[in-house]
Amino acid sequence: MSTMPPLPALHAFALVVEAGSIAAAARRLGVTQPAVSAQVRALEASLGVALLRRGANAAVPTEAGARYAASLSAAIATMQAATAALRARQAPPLRLRAYTTFALRWLIPRLGRFHAQHPTIRVEISTGLEVVNFARHAVDAAILTAPRAPARNAMRLMRVTLMPVAVPRLARRWQAVHGELLGSVVRPGDWGLWCEARGQPDPAPLLYESTSLAIQAALEGLGAVIAPPEFLAGELRSRRLVALDEAPLPTPDSHWLLLPPGRVAPATEAFRAWLAEEMQSARGG
Repeated sequence: MSTMPPLPALHAFALVVEAGSIAAAARRLGVTQPAVSAQVRALEASLGVALLRRGANAAVPTEAGARYAASLSAAIATMQAATAALRARQAPPLRLRAYTTFALRWLIPRLGRFHAQHPTIRVEISTGLEVVNFARHAVDAAILTAPRAPARNAMRLMRVTLMPVAVPRLARRWQAVHGELLGSVVRPGDWGLWCEARGQPDPAPLLYESTSLAIQAALEGLGAVIAPPEFLAGELRSRRLVALDEAPLPTPDSHWLLLPPGRVAPATEAFRAWLAEEMQSARGG
């Protein structure tokens, strides 16, 4: 039975070919150049094959060495992927708290892009209105809505704006006869903000438990709902819902990402950086 060469020697040789020189491979491995050279020479001796043609500043693989290095690199990549997958299964998920409608209508539709960038980080989302206390609640980050930063390290995500929308058949007669106004108990004053900005009487909207429920009711033709246009993007594109006003109404509130005090975990920092990129992209930058 043939004896398998030592794995460190195989890795060192594959890295020399990938990096282009023994010195570069030694820097990436964090060892000395003579140590890498000795590993490769021992590998050549055990195999009885010359793997490298050594020059003053480079190491070029022989024909046999190039084929061997390609096979080794593929095997090493497989082992690295298996190790990363194992670690991902063992690592706890990133636990995020968010409002229901933000999670359903903005975050989850984009979460695939985060997983594409960070396939080993799992995100576990819970929803709730309770103020997050990192000392008591088992969460790593929270997304909430407030008029000002809820903590010194909070990251502003986006300004909350409002747009009234309805199904097309209601929108056609909206200006003549106002129908049922739909809102949520989470933001009961949104219709009041819109009516005040337009000099209209204080309304008495029908309030659902969440904006998501109110949007669904609007889709069923039960009335007009007021919500951030970011939460209505798909319905507006398909014209299942149409805007009842020309431009969104800015509000004093913003969505914020809240992190625990002190140093955050690498997975949480990766999520923060991804959110910042998403917001930049949404703003057209």
